[in-house]
Amino acid sequence: MKLIIQIPCYNEAQTLEIALNDLPKTLEGIDEIEYLIINDGSQDETVQVAKRWGVHHVVNFKQNKGLAKGFMAGIDGCLRNGADIIVNTDADNQYCGSDIRKLIQPILDGRADMVIGARPIDETEHFSYIKKKLQHFGSFVVRKASNTDIPDAPSGFRAFSREAAMHINVVNDYTYTLETIVQAGREKMAITSVPIRTNGELRPSRLFHSIWGYVKKSMLTILRAYMMYKPLKCFTYLASVPTMIGLVIGFRYLYYIASGTAGGHVQSLILGCTLIIIGFLTLMIGLVADVIAANRKLLQDTQYHARRSEYEAIYAQKKLEKQLEKETVRTYRVINGEDIEPLAEAGEG
Repeated sequence: MKLIIQIPCYNEAQTLEIALNDLPKTLEGIDEIEYLIINDGSQDETVQVAKRWGVHHVVNFKQNKGLAKGFMAGIDGCLRNGADIIVNTDADNQYCGSDIRKLIQPILDGRADMVIGARPIDETEHFSYIKKKLQHFGSFVVRKASNTDIPDAPSGFRAFSREAAMHINVVNDYTYTLETIVQAGREKMAITSVPIRTNGELRPSRLFHSIWGYVKKSMLTILRAYMMYKPLKCFTYLASVPTMIGLVIGFRYLYYIASGTAGGHVQSLILGCTLIIIGFLTLMIGLVADVIAANRKLLQDTQYHARRSEYEAIYAQKKLEKQLEKETVRTYRVINGEDIEPLAEAGEG
């Protein structure tokens, strides 16, 4: 069982080593642990710090592409290197590395494919009162949109089984945290959460510059994800508003016709018909979107099988290369009891 811990990094030279030192070196049930960083266009010595520490893998972006793209690039790198379990954590040491054991246990037990660490938000001192309330509200919205019971949706401390990681798709450029939960819930993945601890703040968050900017982007991300995975339901809700208003106005006009006073209410008839047409067109858009969503599911299934074949072929080739390196037999010309240059290696002649 191989675990790879990935860390997205953007100018994290000051805090990366602290976060790396906090990570576990051995875990019960895990045969091999490796570490991977995603260098998201850093302009400081983030990569040098990682290499000096002994990180096994580095995924490099020449310029900053954002947390979502960095996360997906890290998942790809982990799968290519044969990870059975992938843990994502932060470079600012927000999460306690020792809690990785708790995070991966539901996957080892076969109870879940995706596990999210639930922070003690109300007890976190560096979270403002407004941020705490918004975190709770955002998690509530995500729970409703995804049909899950995840208490801390924005948490970036999470673990994925190999199967779950191969199913993941993130299409927004902002963050992976919310969309992956909505996707997992709607795709009926086995998802759960475990309580975790947090460390003191080493630097301010770089994900957002203001609370309201974070709220706006988060709500748009949730709405977009919900529209992707439940388009017909979403557009039916949207269509119901103008349709109901239009029907009320229409029945009002019929009442005036019955009472013989409809002459001065033609504008109401036009408005009611317009709203009903808008509702009908919105519903038609929902039907088209539902067909597109069905095609997307087929494409995702095709993508999953393509990923699985590619990653398994790459990992099998790497294992074969390592095995051949161990089994290579060297033969030497010996003169006066000293080894000279090798004559050949096994398989060369």
